[in-house]
Parts: sequence; structure tokens; C-alpha cells
Amino acid sequence: MKRLTATMPAPANPGPSSKVVNQVPRILAVANQKGGVGKTTTAINLATAMAAVGKNVLLVDLDPQGNASTGLGIRRSRIVKSVYDLLFNECLLEDAAMGCRVPRLSVVPSSIHLSGADIELVTEKRREWRLRDSLKVEMPYEYVIIDCPPSLNLLTLNAMVAADSVLVPMQCEFYALEGLSHLSKTIERIRAHFNPALDIHGVVLTMFDKRNNLSAMVADDVRKFFGDKVYKTVIPRNVRLSEAPSFGLPAIVYDMSCPGARAYIDLASEVLKRERAILKNQQRAA
Repeated sequence: MKRLTATMPAPANPGPSSKVVNQVPRILAVANQKGGVGKTTTAINLATAMAAVGKNVLLVDLDPQGNASTGLGIRRSRIVKSVYDLLFNECLLEDAAMGCRVPRLSVVPSSIHLSGADIELVTEKRREWRLRDSLKVEMPYEYVIIDCPPSLNLLTLNAMVAADSVLVPMQCEFYALEGLSHLSKTIERIRAHFNPALDIHGVVLTMFDKRNNLSAMVADDVRKFFGDKVYKTVIPRNVRLSEAPSFGLPAIVYDMSCPGARAYIDLASEVLKRERAILKNQQRAA
């Protein structure tokens, strides 16, 4: 498989390339109702790898914990507008998006106000569509990647109503298939009632330990169950992936040579390959 290449980012990001014409982006939600499966790590490093090959990417941090924001070096003291303002205050996207240390990658950060957003959304009009209304518009980004909360709540529902596809990180552990089955049923319900075009872009196996027989057994079971929907790339357990966020950097920038970073570069290649196939199918159907 052809491997992507990345370069060390400049100290500041001027935002998306000025050469890109505004367009309605493809939106990928990174979701799993189970915490600790590498969801945020996947969102950060996938977005970084896509930006490294010239895509203008927007990362939306929809998790109240805000780990995707801090993992890209966004200090809370710098945040003026956040994803909360997109949902409730009719904030313009360009006012909420912030640059980071990765060229061509921007972030709509999380904030502490998002902690109560799930309750506040209950009484709002078009509560399931509020994020879609903000993101399904012409913008200077080719891709929007949404880092979802580790639960199936109204915030996650907003992400899936807005998304074209869902990318599911799944830890190689005993209970993984059961959780993935629940998520698949949720996606089916959302497709039936809110977003008919939503599908599973792919399942990425994370925290794979080749020394552990259980990891290999779980990987085999997932591939039997989901077939080609499972990416060929497997993300290994890697200490560098855990260290990178404390420096406010994606692993791909922190240590591009580590196994975890190389795996996410390969994953981005797979994702973009599938995206090209999706685009061709859409053109044929048009």
C-alpha cells in the first residue's frame, strides 16, 4: 500500500489553503459508545494525516472532555467560541474554527459549557439537526471529522445526523463485538428516522497487541462479522500514542517513526481510497 508522507508543522496554522474553493464537505463521525477505545487518538491522527497530504480538514471536538482540542495544543484560555456556540448561539463556523500547529487543519474546540448541552438540547427546536445545519454548508474544507462523546446521547445523535459516514474505532477486547452490535443498531435507527444516507465507513481495530492471543481472536471475529468494512490497517498498542497528547501534538508529528504513527498514516491512505470509490459511485449514480 502506498504510504502517506507528512512534514513537521509550522508554529502557527494560517488555516485552510487559500487555493481551495468553498464546497460542502464530506463529514466523518468517529464514534463508539464505549470509552477508552482510541476514539480521540484516531480522530486527531486521521485528521492530521489527511491534512499532511494536502486535504483541508476541520476537526470538530464534540466531546465535553475536550481531549481532541488539548491533544492538538488548543489551550482553554484561547477559546473564544466553541462547538457549544455552533449548537446554541447561532455562531458562524468561521468564528469558531481555530488554527493549530498542523498546516491545513483547523479545530472547532470543545468547552466546559458542552457538559450540560445534552440536557439543554432536549427542549430545543430541531434538536437533532443543529450540528448538521452548521456543518452541511459550503466551507473551505474538504473533510470534517467529528470526535464524538463516548456515549449514545443527543450530542452523538447530532453528529450522526450531520455525518455522511461513521468511522468506528474498536479495541481488541472481549466485549468489543457486543458494543459494536449496539452501535450498528443505533446507526440503523438513525438511518431510518433522520439520515437515510448514513453508513459505516469502516471499523478500525485499535490497541492491538500481537503478543496477546485474545487480540488476534477478536480481530478475526470482527472481520468475519463485518467483512470488508474492517480496515486492513490495525492500530497497535504504542506508548508514543499515549505520550503525544501531553505535548499538544498528534503522534504523527510527535514521533512520525513510531509504529502507532505509521499505522495511522496507513489508515488515512485506506480512508481516502474508500472516499475515492464512494465519489466514483456517486458520480455514476448521478
